[in-house]
Amino acid sequence: MTGPAAVSTLRGALERYEAVIGIEIHCQLRTASKMFCGCSTDIDGARPNSHCCPVCLGLPGVLPTINKRAVEYVIATGFAIEATVAHTTRWDRKNYFYPDLPKGYQISQYQLPLAANGKLTFDTSAGPFTVRINRAHLEEDTGRLIHAELDGRRVSLARRSLIDFNRCGIPLMEIVTEPDIRTAEQARRYAEELRLLMQTIGVSNAEMENGQMRVEANVSIRPIGREAFGTRVEVKNMNSMKAVERAINFEIERQAVAIDSGETITMETRGWDEPSQSTYHMRPKEEENDYRYFPEPDLPPLITSPEWLAEIKARQPELPAALRTRYQDEFGLSGYDAAVLVNDSAARTLFEHTLAAGTGASAKLVANWVTGEYMRLAKGESGAAGQVDPAELAVLVKLVADGVISGTNAKEVMAEHFASGAKVVAIVEARGFRQISDAGALDTAIESVLAANPTAVADYRAGKGAAVGFLVGQVMKATRGQANAVMVQTALRQRLDNAE
Repeated sequence: MTGPAAVSTLRGALERYEAVIGIEIHCQLRTASKMFCGCSTDIDGARPNSHCCPVCLGLPGVLPTINKRAVEYVIATGFAIEATVAHTTRWDRKNYFYPDLPKGYQISQYQLPLAANGKLTFDTSAGPFTVRINRAHLEEDTGRLIHAELDGRRVSLARRSLIDFNRCGIPLMEIVTEPDIRTAEQARRYAEELRLLMQTIGVSNAEMENGQMRVEANVSIRPIGREAFGTRVEVKNMNSMKAVERAINFEIERQAVAIDSGETITMETRGWDEPSQSTYHMRPKEEENDYRYFPEPDLPPLITSPEWLAEIKARQPELPAALRTRYQDEFGLSGYDAAVLVNDSAARTLFEHTLAAGTGASAKLVANWVTGEYMRLAKGESGAAGQVDPAELAVLVKLVADGVISGTNAKEVMAEHFASGAKVVAIVEARGFRQISDAGALDTAIESVLAANPTAVADYRAGKGAAVGFLVGQVMKATRGQANAVMVQTALRQRLDNAE
């Protein structure tokens, strides 16, 4: 970081400066073939340069063909972000020379994007926030540079860059916001909500760790109260949502320190370095006229008929914001539980299918089990690998609600069902987990615990009410978790109070 030795803190920077942030997101679309040719997009683990053809390599005499599914995915995204979908659009050539771009230009959309003037609303720690989205358009991906150290007879530990063109031509959707974002948290929440939106409508897997979603931020700062924007700096190479927030916060602070030191911010592209938690200079930032856009002569304008648009819109699933609202209004879930369910497609499916199983299980209880035990098991904390049958989960929740088994034992039942697939009722019977609610049996266990723990009894009678919790725990332990905990606590208090 530049600036004086006494580096200002982020909080200090935000007291004097306001950040102005715009986000550009590139998402790999879920198509079977590339944007303008028939090459497969299934390139994970593939031998370098094995998924290429004359079209995606830009060899002389070839002509591109538009991937219809990719176009439909961008249109679907346009509807999801409440954008205006164009009835006529065209393709442009974005010209620049770089080794991973074999044609010397990228086919993209510039003047007439497929979708424009959208918006996305999402939750932040300060409440709901809306970002205007300038455009969503299609383009083709570039190849991949691999920087390697070669150790051979002719090359001794020399640094070389190799090129893999498998990724070249894969369809990308670029989504660009207006400079409406003011904090790093807002930027992160926007990216998270957009990722969830694209996964929900099925247009992209949007996995940042696999390069399917790339977030770039344009960051500038200005003194609080000034309307004119500062000089923007582009930040790349943020490979997680946490990195998005950290990188933007770092860049805000870096620019504030530089300005306070009398330095001039220059327009540049910077990368995020995760180990050092800092940004670094990559190259000067290009401007739009550097790309010399002009219409793509090998592709005709694209016309979207009203019938086609209506068909795509009719296929849209329920969107995340609507789902969260419905879960709260229809099922009485908290905002937190609704968000957890909506953010995890497997959890959401299990929740809805469990409610549909018809046992009458409470939606709140089902949500608790899905967001709690199921998600813990699914993340592998138990060391098991399996799944939960919605019908069996409905049975389990009902058994707990009806007092047939205790919550403690129900967790063991769920873990065994998850690992083995065995029926819930069979597990309960085989392990003798039916809850003890017989007053006589409970009295016997309580008498034994009271006799064995005179200190706790004395503590309770001395006014230490928490001692009853310890005694309840001892009864539960003595009954292998099968005692009805509510009945145990009531009976214990009656026994202890009456004895006084």
